[in-house]
Amino acid sequence: MPLGYKGSYQRVRAYLHDKRTSPRSTTARPPSPRTVAGWILRRPETLTEPEQLQLKTVRAHCPEFDALTRHVPVFATMLTERQGERLPDWLDAVRRDDLPSLHTLAAGIDRDLNAVTAGLTLPWSSGTVEGHVNRIKMLKRQMFGRAGFALLRKRVLLA
Repeated sequence: MPLGYKGSYQRVRAYLHDKRTSPRSTTARPPSPRTVAGWILRRPETLTEPEQLQLKTVRAHCPEFDALTRHVPVFATMLTERQGERLPDWLDAVRRDDLPSLHTLAAGIDRDLNAVTAGLTLPWSSGTVEGHVNRIKMLKRQMFGRAGFALLRKRVLLA
């Protein structure tokens, strides 16, 4: 006994025709979180006009998001322009808003405020050292943890 649809081809065709010709809903899909994060992290002058309008709409619908959008560019400016002296003011502004995730970040920064301020202010970087440490760890992983100091030293010096 065959199972399945017992109606006619014309009935399916009429149903699909109605679906295809009916007016679609005019509500646009909301932007993805990744897209919105990209809008926040980019410089405002690089956003296109439609992106700026969408960001403004999202900010209007969520006050927490609006507060976050005010704090992120200020922190980015501190990072890129080495303005560590502005960090205490930024931390105070973050604490005044009801943003638990930023409060966690602020608490972490407070634990080592002097080091973070120095990192945001001084021109020195430990990037080169970190790169070498990362390379040595990669060599050790390639040897599946069997590397004693002598073998690891030879691999590091020859690499």
